[in-house]
Amino acid sequence: MTKMCPVVHFEMPYEQSERMSAFYRNAFGWQMQALGEAMGNYVLATTSEMEGCAPKESGRINGGFYQRRADWPHQFPGVVIAVDDVQAAMKQVRAAGGEVLGAPMMIPGVGQYVSFLDTEGNRVSMLQPLPRAEK
Repeated sequence: MTKMCPVVHFEMPYEQSERMSAFYRNAFGWQMQALGEAMGNYVLATTSEMEGCAPKESGRINGGFYQRRADWPHQFPGVVIAVDDVQAAMKQVRAAGGEVLGAPMMIPGVGQYVSFLDTEGNRVSMLQPLPRAEK
């Protein structure tokens, strides 16, 4: 049996960063953190109290928003699945009938990230997190 890989993050596109941030802050009380141009104008969304770098309560996830771009395909809300080995996971996605969208990119301080299409045309992403230092 294959190891189960958990959903660890969600992502959604935005048109206007300030408008989107204000909406989720006001409607749901989320903490929004714009990472700036060096990080592709990504906005982190903290939806749950944190303990170190993980949600305090098990089963909770945080997420983020990326700037919508005319030259990117499949810009819809999606989830990010944690994998131990992104290269092996890419092979498994292809073998199962999915399509990997490009090559993995390194997110500084986070890990290797790549998106794929499942057999139903949904854009999903995978993340091979960097090892965390033990406390």
